[in-house]
Amino acid sequence: NVRKRAHNRGHKTIIRKLSTAYQELLAAGKKDEAATALRAVASALDKAAKVGVIPKARASRKRSRLTLALNRAK
Repeated sequence: NVRKRAHNRGHKTIIRKLSTAYQELLAAGKKDEAATALRAVASALDKAAKVGVIPKARASRKRSRLTLALNRAK
């Protein structure tokens, strides 16, 4: 279905952009800003899982790994 594909791709694009921005903040050592970005990424992952764009387990795993990266950086 073309409509569903466009909807799913939009969600995945948002997740990718947010997580890339988060990774760049971590690499730059901006931990406070990265913590704020992490909340945005986690929210986007949860919303995508809620509507079925990605499986809930994948969203949980990604959120866990991103949080772990922030905690290691602190």
